[in-house]
Amino acid sequence: MLTQERYQSILSIINDKNAVTVAELAQLLDTSESTIRRDLTALDELGKIKKVFGGATSITQSGGMYEDNVHTRENLMYDEKTEIAKYCAGLINNTDFVYIDAGTTTSRLIDFIDNDKATYVTNGISHARKLIQKGLSTYMLGGKIKPLTEAVVGAESILSMKGLNFSKAFMGTNGIDLSAGYTTPDLEEARIKEAAINTSYMAFILADRTKFRRVFSVSFAQLKQCCIITDHIPDNRFANETVIKEVMK
Repeated sequence: MLTQERYQSILSIINDKNAVTVAELAQLLDTSESTIRRDLTALDELGKIKKVFGGATSITQSGGMYEDNVHTRENLMYDEKTEIAKYCAGLINNTDFVYIDAGTTTSRLIDFIDNDKATYVTNGISHARKLIQKGLSTYMLGGKIKPLTEAVVGAESILSMKGLNFSKAFMGTNGIDLSAGYTTPDLEEARIKEAAINTSYMAFILADRTKFRRVFSVSFAQLKQCCIITDHIPDNRFANETVIKEVMK
């Protein structure tokens, strides 16, 4: 494979995965790791990618206002979301008053919850159904339904959260960026995420590696306000800004 062809293949893989290791690229392209390292150095110098220890990540992507529907997203990064969900389920204690945000990874979290002594609050329609099907003590916020994400949003949902003090909040996000923090395309959904984090003793962001270095229209929290639970940390600078737990190594 010619150098320029290899560059294009590397860029395609990194933009698709958002983060990749040298070993993965070497296997996918049937090339030595030393060659891949040289290629990554060259692409980094050209400003095409960000070289990090052991691999590379894509340059920050702007997601704007676009958002896939929940059915499109639920099977993306399936194994990674599963491992994140399993870990987070183990964080729930008997006395916890838990907020579960709408989202595909937070929905997967419910599949692994076995604590029937904690109390749960959610703004996700499918989330509430899954919780009650498991016989768990469940409350749902009131408000306007957003069909695309099957979430309850709006001023009424924020008002229904008034006076609630969550011990733990498990949150979803569309993007994580060093400057913009946690972002989402929808203003109403951002405001309810913000309210839930601000009224929680501990807040966890459940996010696979593809969420890093992406920026959407509305920020709802700074990095330091939450602990990130992810499958892979694409850039160690994120770990300098907040607590991160990597569940797949």
